[in-house]
Amino acid sequence: MTTRSFERLVLRPWQLDDKTLLSTIANNKRIWRNMTNRFPYPYEENDALEWIEFSNTQPQDQRHFAIVVDDVVVGGAGFTRMTDLLTRTAEIGYWLGESCWGRGIATAALTKATVSAFHDFDFVRLQAGVLDWNPGSCRVLEKAGYTLEARLKKQIYKDDAVCDQLIYALLREEHSARD
Repeated sequence: MTTRSFERLVLRPWQLDDKTLLSTIANNKRIWRNMTNRFPYPYEENDALEWIEFSNTQPQDQRHFAIVVDDVVVGGAGFTRMTDLLTRTAEIGYWLGESCWGRGIATAALTKATVSAFHDFDFVRLQAGVLDWNPGSCRVLEKAGYTLEARLKKQIYKDDAVCDQLIYALLREEHSARD
């Protein structure tokens, strides 16, 4: 996996040296509350080590990047090819340490991960699911060119609450038209 450099940040593969910082920034209930259940809380060093090993041993059609700003890991972004009839679609996602929220970093990282997905693979569609109580993530997706396609009512159970899942998507031709 290659390192990709961009104006405000770098997306690169996770490294073993990221273990301590990853466990520190990811150990936050406000982050966990908006993530899939694969993202543990509390988030400890052994969780970070497992994630780093997992992310670097996945098939080529899955990419899991560390988001790095000024040589410091601040979060993660990536995408995974879906299966069966959805093989030309990837689920894309991102997260940031809370100290980086509201600074445009998530939008920049998502934009760069989107470029990577469409440039390096045959995907025709990228999609992201957002819990309806996370309007900040909706804004990130919209700023990166994604469109709200669906509200799946009462589909999610997280943190002892039921909520709607919002499905955002971007098609290859829409992305190409923006370039």
